[in-house]
Amino acid sequence: MLAFITWDVSPIIAQLGPLTLRWYGLLFAAGFIIGSFILTHIYKSEKVSPRWVDVITVYMLIGTVLGARLGHVLFYDPDYYLTSEHFLDIFKIWEGGLASHGATLGILLATWLFARNNKFDYLWVLDRIVIVVATGGMCIRLGNLMNSEIIGKQTDVPWAFKFVRYNEIHHEMTNVPNELHHPTQIYEALFCVFLFVLLYSLWNRWKATAPRGYLFGLFVTLLFTFRFLVEFLKENQEGFESTWALAPLNMGQVLSIPLVFVGLWVLLTAGRRPGRPEDAPRDLGLEDLPKQPLPVQMKR
Repeated sequence: MLAFITWDVSPIIAQLGPLTLRWYGLLFAAGFIIGSFILTHIYKSEKVSPRWVDVITVYMLIGTVLGARLGHVLFYDPDYYLTSEHFLDIFKIWEGGLASHGATLGILLATWLFARNNKFDYLWVLDRIVIVVATGGMCIRLGNLMNSEIIGKQTDVPWAFKFVRYNEIHHEMTNVPNELHHPTQIYEALFCVFLFVLLYSLWNRWKATAPRGYLFGLFVTLLFTFRFLVEFLKENQEGFESTWALAPLNMGQVLSIPLVFVGLWVLLTAGRRPGRPEDAPRDLGLEDLPKQPLPVQMKR
């Protein structure tokens, strides 16, 4: 008898009248909450005012959601969304449809706007933000697991998952509930944990001397190389991926290739651009200012 794990988890935590609390939404929010605590620690350690964490979190939230949604629309289903009949469905984010590659582009744009508007060095910001992006990626992939989505191909490995609620959740009639599949969501979540530990350790050891762009380049190279490889274990997300001209590669792999080259270029040229690793507004509070001697009162 094959060993396997029966995954029979509902994506819904609770139903409160017309409101539905889902694991995916909770984990998505948790990624930003956990990330804000980590980024606050990083900024304080480098004597940057933690008030900037709230500012960049707003930029990141908007950039992630908009980028992920538009990425799904443009990369995976433009024929449906870019029609007069379904155009307004683009704004129905609660119905699902977020693409991680689109989120990556949205984050890059959001952090550039934050850096430009607040006089930060762009690479300085990226080198620190990728540490918390790794934790966010972990949370999102766990959310995908709760939704029984982005499943892997059939397998007989001992840790294979049987997604018994797949048809119920996705409103489809398939044989998936009776099959064993790779839990690729867990593979990606664990890799994000590895990235967080690696990047945080490197930052903690060399934050004052690491070349600008080094952590960002390393993150992008490793993440999207892994993404390219793990896609071989995944079921295709959209039907067109099985018959398009680039098969057997899927859309996730095609989108990962240029990002791997971007990461390698930034990594190999890190530290060669104008600027210094410490270029960031220190903007410290009053408690960090040098103490001034009290004025001497003159006696009459």
